[in-house]
Amino acid sequence: MRFHNTGGSPARSGTVTFATHVIGALGVDWATIESAQPLPAPIPAGAARTGTYTVCVDAWRVPLGMRIETQDVTASWT
Repeated sequence: MRFHNTGGSPARSGTVTFATHVIGALGVDWATIESAQPLPAPIPAGAARTGTYTVCVDAWRVPLGMRIETQDVTASWT
């Protein structure tokens, strides 16, 4: 993912939160599992930084015939 700091001061630290949805065979959203990772900081003002993340979900949360999709990502920084 690419994070671009459009503010006037550096982002010194922060968190990236992923909302991964468990989707049933018929497209029904059965659950949302959140996981968080550190932001690739510091990010100077006006600069961009790239981070790579692995999102894991316990196998028992995804029964046979279901799939997972990470649909929402939010970032908060200081």
